[in-house]
Amino acid sequence: MLERLFQLKAHGTDVRTEVLAGLTTFLTMAYIVFVNPEILGSAGMPREAVFTATCLAAAIGSAIMGLYANYPIALAPGMGLNAYFAFVVVGTLGYSWQTALGAVFISGCLFLIVSALRIREWIIDAIPASLKFAISAGVGFFLALIGLKNAGLVAAHPATFVTLGDLHRLPVLLAVIGFLAILALEARRVTGAVVIAILGVTLAAVALGLVPFKGLFAPPPSLAPTFLAMDIKGAIDTGILSIVLTFFLVELFDASGTLIAVAQRAKLLDAQGRLPRLGRALMADSTAIVLGAALGTSSTTTYLESAAGASVGGRTGLTAVVVAILFLAMLVFSPLAAMVPAYATAPALLYVAILMARGLAQVQWDDLTEAAPAAVTAITIPFTFSVANGLAFGFITYTALKLLTGRVRELPLAVAVIAGVFLLKFALL
Repeated sequence: MLERLFQLKAHGTDVRTEVLAGLTTFLTMAYIVFVNPEILGSAGMPREAVFTATCLAAAIGSAIMGLYANYPIALAPGMGLNAYFAFVVVGTLGYSWQTALGAVFISGCLFLIVSALRIREWIIDAIPASLKFAISAGVGFFLALIGLKNAGLVAAHPATFVTLGDLHRLPVLLAVIGFLAILALEARRVTGAVVIAILGVTLAAVALGLVPFKGLFAPPPSLAPTFLAMDIKGAIDTGILSIVLTFFLVELFDASGTLIAVAQRAKLLDAQGRLPRLGRALMADSTAIVLGAALGTSSTTTYLESAAGASVGGRTGLTAVVVAILFLAMLVFSPLAAMVPAYATAPALLYVAILMARGLAQVQWDDLTEAAPAAVTAITIPFTFSVANGLAFGFITYTALKLLTGRVRELPLAVAVIAGVFLLKFALL
C-alpha cells in the first residue's frame, strides 16, 4: 500500500528511511506547539484551544502535502505571520482576533484561487529577488524584536523608545542561556536543538519555582473556543485590504521559497530546475491556510525545517505523513505546553530571526535600485512594528526608483500594481 501511495522505489527510498526523515523533521519544528499558543495567546486567544488548533493544523496540512502532492514537506502555523497577527493586527491596529482569523481565511481563499489559476507562479516570477529576500529578513528582525522583549533583554524607554532590560532577573538569564544552547546544539548538528532548549529552560524555571508544575499528559484541550470563530464579515466590513494583502504576500514568498528550497535539498527538481507536481503542492499549502483559519490559528505554511528530513533521505510524502502522525500524538502533552513561559520560547524567536536574516546576503548591493528598496523593506518592518508598512515602503521605493532612473523595463507589472494598491491605501488613511 505504501509503495502504491508514495512510489518509494522510484524515489530511491524505503519505509525505514522515510520514517526516520519524518521524525527528524518533526523534532526540528515541534517548537511551534509551544511558541504559537504563547504568541497568539498574547492577542487574547485561549492558549489551550490554540495548542490543539496548532497540532491539528500541522497534522492536517502535512498529511495533505504528503498524500496529495507526495512531497516530504511538512506544514504548520508559520513564524512571523503569527507575530504579525498578534502584535500588529490585534495588538496595534485593535482588531479582534476573530476578525484577524477572518483575514487569514480570506487570504487562504485568495491563495487557492491564484494557485488554481496559476497566477501564483506569475507573481512569484515577477517579484524581484531582492524584495523577496528583504521581506524574509524584515520579518526575521520583527521576530527578533519580539523575542528580545519576551526575554526581557529590551524594555520600553520614554526617551529612546527601547533600552537594555534588567540583566539580573532570572528569566532574562534563562533566556540568554537558552539562546546560547540553541546555537551550540545547532552548530554541533544536534537534532531537535530548539525543542531541547525550550524544554531545558522550562525545566529550569520549574526547578527554580518560577513556573508551577502542571503535569505532562492530559486529554487534548477543547477546540471549541476557536473552531470556526473567524469573523469573515467583520474582516470584509472593516476594509482591512492591506492586512489581507500582507498575509497573502508573506505567505506567497515564504511558502513558495520553502517549496523550492526543500525540493532542491531533496534533489526533486527536474533537469530544467522545475518542481514536478508544483500545482498539487501549491494547492496543498493553500488548502492548509483555509483549514488552519477554520481551526483557529494564524496562517499555516510549509516549513524550511523539512530540509532536515530531506538531508537524512526523505524523498516522498510518507515523510510528511509521519510528521502529521507525530503532531497528532503531541495533543496529549497540553500541560507541558501550558508550562512553557514566554522567556523559554524567546530564544527560538531569536534563532529563527537569524535564519531569516541570511537572505540579505543575496541582495544585489552594488545596484542601488535593488539594494535601497530591500534595505527600506527590512528596516521599516521592525521599526514601524508592521509587516504591512514594510512591504508598502519597499514596493513603493522599488517602483519609484525604477521610474526615476529611467529603468522602466526592469519594473515588473505585478510590483507596480502592488505599489499602487499600497499608495491608494496610504492616501485614504
